[in-house]
Amino acid sequence: MAVSRPTATKWISCRPGFFLPVKVLSRVFRGKFVDLTRRAFAKGELSFQGQLARLNDADAFGSQLQAAYATDWVVYAKPPFGGPAQVLKYLARYTHRVAISNRRLISLENGRVEFLWKDYARGNRHRTMTLDAGEFIRRFLLHVLPKGFMRIRHFGFLANACRAKQLQQCRDLLACPAPSTVDSTDSIAADESRRCPSCKNARLLRTELPPFHPRLQPCSLPGREPALIDTS
Repeated sequence: MAVSRPTATKWISCRPGFFLPVKVLSRVFRGKFVDLTRRAFAKGELSFQGQLARLNDADAFGSQLQAAYATDWVVYAKPPFGGPAQVLKYLARYTHRVAISNRRLISLENGRVEFLWKDYARGNRHRTMTLDAGEFIRRFLLHVLPKGFMRIRHFGFLANACRAKQLQQCRDLLACPAPSTVDSTDSIAADESRRCPSCKNARLLRTELPPFHPRLQPCSLPGREPALIDTS
C-alpha cells in the first residue's frame, strides 16, 4: 500500500486527541539508551556482580544489548492532568526565573546568608537555612547555564534557520494573514505615556506586588496609596 508523504502543498492536521507519536518516542528512547549503555561499558564505567557477572564479558554484554534492542520497548506517555497551562507554568520556573527570588532572602550578616526553603517531605512547610556566603554563591552558580548553552531551543517551523520562510508557508497554507504591525506614531504615543511624569526621562514599568509576607512592611508616600516594599 502506497503511503502519502508530506509535500508542503497542504496543511496536515493531526487526529483528534493526538498527543505525541508514542511508538516513535519508544524507538528513539530505546536507541539512545542502548547507545549510551554501550559507550559506558566501553569506558569501563559499568560493572556487574552476582548473577549478572557474566555480562562483564564483552561478547556476553554485546549479545544482551542486541537482544534488548530487538525488543519493543514501552514508553508511558500521556497528556498532563492539569493541561497546557500547568505545563507552561512548571517549565517557566526553569526558563524564565532565577535560582532563588529576592523575597526568599532573609538576611546577610557576618558573611552568612539566611534564606527560606520549602520542605516538601514535611507538608511543604517553609523553613530557614543559613549558609556561608561563599557556599551560597557556589550553589547559586550551579544554576547558571554554561556559555553558549541555549535555555530554549526552537525546532520545526520555529527553528531559527527557517522560521521566517516556514511561518509564511504555514500562513499561506492556512490562508491566515500575517499579524499587522503597530503604527510607529501609536508606538511613540504609547511610549510617551509610559514615561515618568516627574523626570520625563525614565520609563515606567508595570509590575505586581508579591503576596503578603512577614518581611514585607507597609510603606506610604505623601499623597500616595500605601504599598508593600521588601525590607530584606
